[in-house]
Amino acid sequence: MLVEGAHAEIVIWNPDGSTAELSGNGTRIAARWLARRSSLDEVTIGVGSRLVAARMRGGALVETEMGEVVVSPPETLDVGGEEVVITPVSVGNPHAVVRRDPDRAELLRLGPLLERHPRFPNRTNVQLVAVESRSALRVGVWERGAGETLSSGTSACAAAAAAVANGWCVSPVLVHLPGGDLTVVIDESWRATLTGPAVEICSGVVSPELLPGWSAGEVGPPPLG
Repeated sequence: MLVEGAHAEIVIWNPDGSTAELSGNGTRIAARWLARRSSLDEVTIGVGSRLVAARMRGGALVETEMGEVVVSPPETLDVGGEEVVITPVSVGNPHAVVRRDPDRAELLRLGPLLERHPRFPNRTNVQLVAVESRSALRVGVWERGAGETLSSGTSACAAAAAAVANGWCVSPVLVHLPGGDLTVVIDESWRATLTGPAVEICSGVVSPELLPGWSAGEVGPPPLG
């Protein structure tokens, strides 16, 4: 992380060693940390090609402007001999939204198949979505490079945008995830605003000796290899 006043540039690593193009939850966490460090209620976080503006909304809530969401028409894919209807969505990273019950066994079966489907040469995030009402979804997430994930901010945005585009819901959308609830607003320009909590649970110090080759002020995993 590189920090300057009310702005920080971050890089997010997935468990498989790849870097994330965008992370809604990771960005919100970084924004809360920077706001506390700078004693400001509004900060900006640069991640990938996007600049995310964040506002502290009282308590632990953080509101982030996630930028434009692009929803493509539904497609039918052959997934292991099964026809699966997906709604492709881009939130700065790719998503495949599937309307079906987010049963964990089904998520663990279908998630990896869709993540590496030929339709997505750079792989994709996957959401199984159950529509609970005109304003609420229940979502299971298989995250590219990470696998089953209890909560994902960009997945919440993708699921909400697909629901609005397909007429399943109207904005704002409350997204229920196994790790907690997030609220997504999709405006008339198809820009997403994501609101959810960010709570500090621990802190630590990493010795510079563990980070060879990294300049002062940067934090990240040691180089691979």
